[in-house]
Amino acid sequence: MALHLIKLCVGCESPDMLEAWVSGRLEERRRRGEPAEQIHTTRMVPKRMEELCAGGSLYWVMKGMVQCRQRLLEIRPFIDAEGISRCQLVLQPEITRTEWQPRRPFQGWRYLRGEDAPADLKSGAEGDEMPDHLRRELTELGLL
Repeated sequence: MALHLIKLCVGCESPDMLEAWVSGRLEERRRRGEPAEQIHTTRMVPKRMEELCAGGSLYWVMKGMVQCRQRLLEIRPFIDAEGISRCQLVLQPEITRTEWQPRRPFQGWRYLRGEDAPADLKSGAEGDEMPDHLRRELTELGLL
């Protein structure tokens, strides 16, 4: 089973907001003549890179719930201008919505085992068009 990462999505409250942000960043990179890759830079370098790149995803926590994921394509460790180790997570720009799963706040990223990851939502699935506040309440009650 695949190994994944999970991280808080700071500044985006919904998958729609994340999609708009990713789209804007990709367009900005194209205008500058850079490769149209979505890159998320993080300080800690995962030690289990091979497992993560063999089908892993980055699951995003928004407003206390895992709501979506992006496929992890590559991990590029580097040293920044101040001599600090960092890494670039190269992500597939497509956002895949998942079943909502409550998560408490945490710092940085964490590993997420495949069996603990929420399932992808199928297009037209129950709850797909449900308002976020109702979906959150039903998820917290264990009804979704």
